[in-house]
Amino acid sequence: MVPLVELPYIVQHYAPWFESVFSAEAWLQFQRYVSGLLISENKTVEGINRLFVVESRHQSSLNRLLTQSPFSEAQLNQQRLALLNSLPGTQVKAKGVLSVDDTLLTHYGKHFAQIAYLFDHVEKRYTWAHNLVTLHYSDAHTDYPVHFQLWKPPDLARLEKGFLDAEIPLRESKFVLKETAPKKWRQYLLGVWRRRQSQPEVAELYQSKLLIARQLLRRWVADNPTLKLPVTFDNWYTQPALCRFVDQELQLPYVGTLAADDQVILKEGPLTLATFTARLKQEHQEALTEGKPPVFHKIGIVYKGTQETYYSYCRTQRIHNFGKQRLVINFSNHDLSDTPRYYNSNRLYWQSGGITRIRRHRWPVEVYHEEGKAEGLDQYQVRDFQAISRHIGLVAVTYSLLRAAPHDPTFLHKLQRELELNLEGSTPFWRRATQAQSLWALACFISTGIAQGQSVREVMAPVLATVCY
Repeated sequence: MVPLVELPYIVQHYAPWFESVFSAEAWLQFQRYVSGLLISENKTVEGINRLFVVESRHQSSLNRLLTQSPFSEAQLNQQRLALLNSLPGTQVKAKGVLSVDDTLLTHYGKHFAQIAYLFDHVEKRYTWAHNLVTLHYSDAHTDYPVHFQLWKPPDLARLEKGFLDAEIPLRESKFVLKETAPKKWRQYLLGVWRRRQSQPEVAELYQSKLLIARQLLRRWVADNPTLKLPVTFDNWYTQPALCRFVDQELQLPYVGTLAADDQVILKEGPLTLATFTARLKQEHQEALTEGKPPVFHKIGIVYKGTQETYYSYCRTQRIHNFGKQRLVINFSNHDLSDTPRYYNSNRLYWQSGGITRIRRHRWPVEVYHEEGKAEGLDQYQVRDFQAISRHIGLVAVTYSLLRAAPHDPTFLHKLQRELELNLEGSTPFWRRATQAQSLWALACFISTGIAQGQSVREVMAPVLATVCY
């Protein structure tokens, strides 16, 4: 850890953007908290509080920022986006792409509000975790979270009462499951909710991740009514209802991800995409042998400044449950030996290059979830649900400062003058650069103390006390 003798310059530089969100005391704690998220390896309240050599305070002041301060999370997020849109490099652009995804914030123990026992598809096991749904923005030069919300597990008692109040019949034979098979009772109630969720009084009873995704997208459209950015998502979010919502209600283009067992509807009947692709590969090889145009055409896209090549099939087809869609099937290898990827879009005139480029911009939300965890996304010890949500909002601020920094000439000039380093790199690089600047500030603190006649022991006493605390 690097003991802090002053707020990192990146925090000093951008903190005024957020002053209006907080009271005077809370604004100070906000700056301390973000500084700790940037510098400390321990992102808990205790770990952050330990960093400060000057103006050391009790950790309860940082706790109050999360649990008691009356600041608005929505206003905090609004100011974060305003900061990003103030810089040409990070402002929203016409060729930007929105993506939706979620991630597990794993914790050991179940004594956190709204925590659930969820399946981790990476670790292939169940774990106690919160689930964070994120709407992410990406373009050729930058990317960052736009809106986000924690999922809450269903309240079964609320669902049951809500169904009865709405006069939705529940099978009498199922009530015994409450005591004999709670998991089956839960599945039954959620099944009733899914079938009836189109009714407003039922939709209010529980917010699934798909409904949260809708809410985040509605918020984006309300804030940016003239921008018609495409939305892309992975296979889990490529659900017919969500696609229809994006297409018909929001009137936005989308690029989804289909699975090998999804079906394309041909004149002779339905075929799985896997079978359909095998047929196309055979036709492709025959066409090459006979000197005819290939079925899979070589295309190139530029993603984040890097040229990428694919071998692509693109046609308008009917997809089971989705209707008429633009279907893209991509291979990375020229001999089509790798695993194909299947994309669908509601824009029937788009070509494979544009659809592939848009789908490629889904990857940054994955990167944010990983890099965000390095900034403390899942490293909280507070157990109150609002406090956890606020922590996540402050991590988003921290990540956004690191995204803004390389596009801010004023900030770069000051940091370059101090560190005399080549300041180019990824988000982890900018976090390390911030730590380096704080280390330089500590060296200057020690040098100044000695120059003013203090002994090394006198200068180092508060620093050592911070490290050994």
